[in-house]
Amino acid sequence: MRLPLITGAFTVAAGGAVLVSLAFGSNSIPLADVFAAVFQHADSPEATVITTQRLPRTLLGLGVGLALGMAGALMQGHTRNPLADPGLFGVNAGAAFAVSCLVYGFGVASSPAVVLAALIGAALAAGVVSLAGLRGGSSRGALVSLAVAATALSAMLSALTTALVLLDKRTLDVMRFWQVGALSDRDYAMVGLVWPLLALGALLAVLNSFSLNSLGLGDDVARSLGTRVRRSRITGIAAVTLLAGPATAVCGPVAFLGLVAPHAARVFARYDQRWLVPLSGLAGATVLLLADTAGRVVAPPGELAAGITMAVVGAPVLLAVSRRRKLVAL
Repeated sequence: MRLPLITGAFTVAAGGAVLVSLAFGSNSIPLADVFAAVFQHADSPEATVITTQRLPRTLLGLGVGLALGMAGALMQGHTRNPLADPGLFGVNAGAAFAVSCLVYGFGVASSPAVVLAALIGAALAAGVVSLAGLRGGSSRGALVSLAVAATALSAMLSALTTALVLLDKRTLDVMRFWQVGALSDRDYAMVGLVWPLLALGALLAVLNSFSLNSLGLGDDVARSLGTRVRRSRITGIAAVTLLAGPATAVCGPVAFLGLVAPHAARVFARYDQRWLVPLSGLAGATVLLLADTAGRVVAPPGELAAGITMAVVGAPVLLAVSRRRKLVAL
């Protein structure tokens, strides 16, 4: 009964982070007014702030945090690498290159266009890496090939993105805001665009988590236990792409979240991937929402982007976790 109770506690923590995100910012709003705005359609300046600004931002943060946390847990489980994160599939580099091409080649910088371009770029990059890395099978050696292919593709795309940024000031202006990683200036259209993809990715991730326990024992043992290794690998790749691609597209790359959330969940779930994957999602949502809220509170009336806050908080946390080898050994 311990793990269901822990899952309930994580769910409550994520719900509390949602309330904190709705109530706090440059101006604090009482929880009574928050509930009135969300559930009773109250007509007041505070209700307008909640429904038009904070609610879509919070829904987006909830989805992105869940996605990156679950994607990080899947990556670490499949590669058996405690430092793996969603960017290992070239998602971040592919999204950034697609956005820079859109702005440089077509002069388009509207938010929906940027999100769509980043989503396409992330999916294409993840697909190329997956085909290159797993074409030889699903063995441990193929996973090493996957990491090598992802590193090479990411380096190439990052270099091309830098070249486009240096050649065009407009591209530089768009990329320097997108690459920070932020939840600000997002509306319900963005939420409606990415949440269906994130929901599908989360479903695949939960289904895939049931085979990760046997895969962690090695491919040969997993096969002897009845696990279809190649299909599990492909399902994992599809889940990571559907989770990390839209999340990165809509708010830019958020540093450390895909690394820190699985390690935080592993303190409680240990090595049972069936619980670790959803717990990592809940941990990611909680951390991202709190980081975004902290960024709004520390420098009013301005704010720090969530990506900056996550980098400030995530780096020392990851260093502390990495020193406790029993928490990161897979």
